[in-house]
Amino acid sequence: MTRRVRTRIAPSPTGFLHLGTARTALFSWAFARHHGGDFILRIEDTDVARSTQEAVDQIIAAMKWLRLDYDEGPYYQMQRLDRYRQVVEQMLAEGSAYHCYCTPEELDAMREAQRARGEKPRYDGRWRPEPGKTLPAVPDGMKPVVRFRNPLDGDVTWNDMVKGPITISNRELDDLIICRPDGTPTYNFCVVVDDWDMQISHVLRGDDHVNNTPRQINILRALGAELPQYGHVPMILGPDGDKLSKRHGAVSVMQYQEGGYLPDAMVNYLARLGWSHGDDELFDRDQLIAWFDGAHLARSPAQWDAAKLNWVNAHVIKNTSDAELAPLVAQHFAARGIAAAAAPTLEALCALFKDRCATLVELADWLGMYFVEVSPREEDLAQHVTDAVRPALRALRDRLAEIDWDKGTIASSIKETLASHGLKMPQIAHALRVLVCGRVQTPSIDAVLALFPRETVLRRLQGV
Repeated sequence: MTRRVRTRIAPSPTGFLHLGTARTALFSWAFARHHGGDFILRIEDTDVARSTQEAVDQIIAAMKWLRLDYDEGPYYQMQRLDRYRQVVEQMLAEGSAYHCYCTPEELDAMREAQRARGEKPRYDGRWRPEPGKTLPAVPDGMKPVVRFRNPLDGDVTWNDMVKGPITISNRELDDLIICRPDGTPTYNFCVVVDDWDMQISHVLRGDDHVNNTPRQINILRALGAELPQYGHVPMILGPDGDKLSKRHGAVSVMQYQEGGYLPDAMVNYLARLGWSHGDDELFDRDQLIAWFDGAHLARSPAQWDAAKLNWVNAHVIKNTSDAELAPLVAQHFAARGIAAAAAPTLEALCALFKDRCATLVELADWLGMYFVEVSPREEDLAQHVTDAVRPALRALRDRLAEIDWDKGTIASSIKETLASHGLKMPQIAHALRVLVCGRVQTPSIDAVLALFPRETVLRRLQGV
């Protein structure tokens, strides 16, 4: 690298941080971390009508949850309006921008006439100053837009980090508006000034921005600014092959936190959507940073696979310490109005049940029987709590009331009860699970019972 690596993510706060932007943020973060550079958060909030503080808060919360720490920011474009106006005035003075007084009606008529002639609709440059050209009379009382004076000839070429060399003719580009009549700058202009001022070296973003890139490059060149290197990653597709959208389910990052996913799992899974390191499917953040050098970014769209995400999340849950899992599960209980955070056995419960769960929600579902009353299904009671088993259950209850309350002693009591009543383990184990846990399947019944308070077990076995 000939210059310090500085990357950015620049979401618009017109909605919550969605998965595509989160993946772009991840790629930009990992690239900066790999090269020992800087990662910057920028909030593009010039769309005043649609931007909300709630969306800003959600974006920052999502970045924090994913642990994509940024070195600078958040910068807000609305706090930089004076800087944008300064650059607009500079460009007007240098002749790389000009005032245009076309009305919306004139622009509509212009485009209609072009379509009628079979031409691509575009601004025809009628207010563009040229040597020897006479411009129309300035309308009274009308505030103009400011347009960028795009080169008329030549090409814009860049070597895209993902797609390779891309060339677009300047004849395909018209003179875009960089400042509206009310003085507010437009998206493409703000992006250029921000990237210039913040010395952004690499821009990773979705390939829906490819058409913006030649315009931004031309403005940067007009300003005499050093160009960043661009990389345009393909979109994420839904399971049906269409662009991932709300109709495919949750697309806001924070919905996945609510759904019981761990940030390390989301980072692992998002990284593999459009990037690879050999056949490695599971890796941690340190490995991602070590491997993410900007190569091996896929040119083809990635497809969202909920089952694959669950597989990754199950792996991360399994390999997360019980001390870390317990407070996270307690948060899910709190959202359900269940006070479980202070339970001394919560870590042990996580250890016993986490291998069965793809999400923290599933883990909380399993552990709920320890904190709220259960309601066994009538069909389970009828099938497993039979007259043949009831005497043994009553005898076992009497034993459990007297013994030391630990897994080994509980296991011995169950075996002794089975022997004295001539039953097999599944007969009494299933009945115990139904009555005490409210479900037929659990881990080893002695381990499950040992984590209940003795009083709870005795109460749930009362009246068999």
